[in-house]
Amino acid sequence: MKLAAIDIGSNAVRCQISSALNQDASVIFKRIEYIRYAIRFGEDVFNTGYISELKIDKFVKLLHAFQLLLDVHDVDHFMICATSAMRNSQNAHEILQLVQERLGLTIDVIDGVAEAELINKVIVNFLDERNYLHIDVGGGSTEFNIYVNREKVASQSFEQGSIRHMHGNDSLELWNTMRLWIEDNARRYQLSRAIGTGGNINKIFDMAGKIPGKPIFRKQIEEVVTMVSQMSMEDRITKLLLNPDRADVILPAAEIYLSAMKWAKLESMMVPNVGLKDGMIHALYEQHHPERFVISGIN
Repeated sequence: MKLAAIDIGSNAVRCQISSALNQDASVIFKRIEYIRYAIRFGEDVFNTGYISELKIDKFVKLLHAFQLLLDVHDVDHFMICATSAMRNSQNAHEILQLVQERLGLTIDVIDGVAEAELINKVIVNFLDERNYLHIDVGGGSTEFNIYVNREKVASQSFEQGSIRHMHGNDSLELWNTMRLWIEDNARRYQLSRAIGTGGNINKIFDMAGKIPGKPIFRKQIEEVVTMVSQMSMEDRITKLLLNPDRADVILPAAEIYLSAMKWAKLESMMVPNVGLKDGMIHALYEQHHPERFVISGIN
């Protein structure tokens, strides 16, 4: 069975197609296609409140391309979700209606709680007996989750993200609210490790030369940040081979990850390289095969 997830974020739109493979009475998800396009809805919405006509036109073309891709792959079930930028856009309703009329596609605009719940479906596969702070930094929002014995015991979404922070669309009050939430929960649950999701922490993990399955330490994240901060935007693109839409947001995103780790007094972080799109695929499988929903892992 083939499943697909289209994640419409504040920075990029992602399309992932995975096969659900039965293996010893459990299920393995194997990714067979992944495309990412930097649409940058957040730059429009967080500065003007609206998504521009130019980006709407590109967006409809992009979704049509994804629709054709799903068709040639004979995808059985798919889900389309939009997050912070679409939640905040004053012309979101018109865009959703346009996509429905032209392509026959329905987009679910989910809130931060639903976003965290979907990510939770994959995160639990990477937890052990430690008490974890999960940090998921997107372009427009950041989700924090607390896990104790692999069970989520607290969760909070903040309208803070890499694009918002880069453009100064945040406030000292918001940072203080985030800090207090983390400090209170860190004391209450005696957290011992972080787990990070999001494209920027995945890239930092790679740049630090870390081995998948092993933690990255806060000092190593800071070393990558120092190295990147000393380079021009051109050098980040030509020497580090960062995509332009990664080169400018990686430092604002890193500041959120590092701040959260410092507030929680955590020195290490697991980076499993999964996210909302993976949670959406899990949710699709659960929806269509609830009687045999036993996930053993992802590839």
